[in-house]
Amino acid sequence: MIGRAARAGRGVTRRRSGAGHVLATWTTLALSCAFPSAAWAEALPEALARAYQTNPQLNAERARQRATDENVPQALAGYRPQIVASLSAGLQSVRNLLPNNTIQTADLKPWIIGVTVTQTLFNGFRTANGVRAAELQVQSGREALRNVGQGVLLDAVTVYTNVLANQSLVEAQRSNVAFLRETLAVTQRRLNAGDVTPTDTAQAEARLNRGLADLNAAEVALAVSQATYAQVIGNAPSQLRPAEAVDRYLPKSREDAMTMAIRQHPAVMAASFDVDVASTNIRIAEGTLLPSATIQGSASKSRNNDPTLGTFAEDQASIVANVTAPIYDGGQAAAQTRQAKEITAQSRLVLDQVRNQARTAAVSAWVANEGARIAVSASESEVKAATVALQGVQREAAGGQRTTVDVLNSQADLIQAKARLIGAQRDRVIASYTLLSAIGHLDVKTLNLNTPDYLPEVHYHQVRDAWHGLRTPSGQ
Repeated sequence: MIGRAARAGRGVTRRRSGAGHVLATWTTLALSCAFPSAAWAEALPEALARAYQTNPQLNAERARQRATDENVPQALAGYRPQIVASLSAGLQSVRNLLPNNTIQTADLKPWIIGVTVTQTLFNGFRTANGVRAAELQVQSGREALRNVGQGVLLDAVTVYTNVLANQSLVEAQRSNVAFLRETLAVTQRRLNAGDVTPTDTAQAEARLNRGLADLNAAEVALAVSQATYAQVIGNAPSQLRPAEAVDRYLPKSREDAMTMAIRQHPAVMAASFDVDVASTNIRIAEGTLLPSATIQGSASKSRNNDPTLGTFAEDQASIVANVTAPIYDGGQAAAQTRQAKEITAQSRLVLDQVRNQARTAAVSAWVANEGARIAVSASESEVKAATVALQGVQREAAGGQRTTVDVLNSQADLIQAKARLIGAQRDRVIASYTLLSAIGHLDVKTLNLNTPDYLPEVHYHQVRDAWHGLRTPSGQ
């Protein structure tokens, strides 16, 4: 009877293998999906391209960068003239008491119109330094945008492989439940024939219930991963294709990974630009202690029908040069300068900290990637050995040398080994992309994704020299 159970179990396994492999792998072992094959399937590069285009977090960061670009034309406005027009008009009732006790009244309608043009000639180099600081902020913002893009792409890889892994776990648990149902049915028939005790039946039933619970947990995890996939990618997962590691883009040694991380990671480069911004702000603060020179031209026309005045109209035009030099402002400029110097020192320390973090992240990612390789190899060997062991236990049980619980234990070992292999293969893919992110190369260009690369400099050049206009380049 146990021999028939073993053959039935192997028959179930063969039928499952015909429908689709229980194990889904992304490199050497095929990772199956829990759904039937479809005419269209979504590969990882396609999911990454969609996330790059539609992810709200990334699009919000792009909008933030476009807003940062506007700091440059605001700073450049300091080079340009300021033109102000003015107009005043009104009604005025006048009652005058003259020396001869005569009362004079009048209803007046005075008005004046004028225009003033002011051009800064020198302001302690604050405009030039302000432009430089704004441009450095743009550079820092671009690196911050690139860093967010890396994070979004890594999240997309994670959710993609999680869905694949959970689909495979569900399929593995379904195969396990089918095996346990068949084992319970065979054990029940043997109990009715008097070959086994009720203990064997209870053990088989307990394992079946455990398998059902594990299947339910796997289905719940799959549903959660599918919802997270829709959040990050922008659409619900369809038929997903196997994913592969990106070893061809990775550095050859740990030292190369560290060097690339501290030189090319966007967080490091952004922190470096922040140091330059802080240094420029020192010169801006010091500029308030220097003289300022402006030239102002104005023209005005006024009318007044007051009979007591000697004139009824007045036209004026003037050009005035103005030079001011600060003598003492209560210590405000000095305090701002000292503050800017302390902020610069802080920025340098932050840069050192970010470099250390990038170096540590690169080492961690390198070690994790190498460890994932070993874990995959070990898990594959474990699955092969567990499969052979189960077959051997089934044959021994058919010869009366093993009990039902031995078969159940061997099946549990195999399912656990398969689950570990699925997790190891998932971790292997994620680890390779994590290392690519740690060295600052997880981007559209490196991965050669089929999507246009977002170029923040396009918007920058559209608005940098704009003298007027309320609409954004996109028409908003």
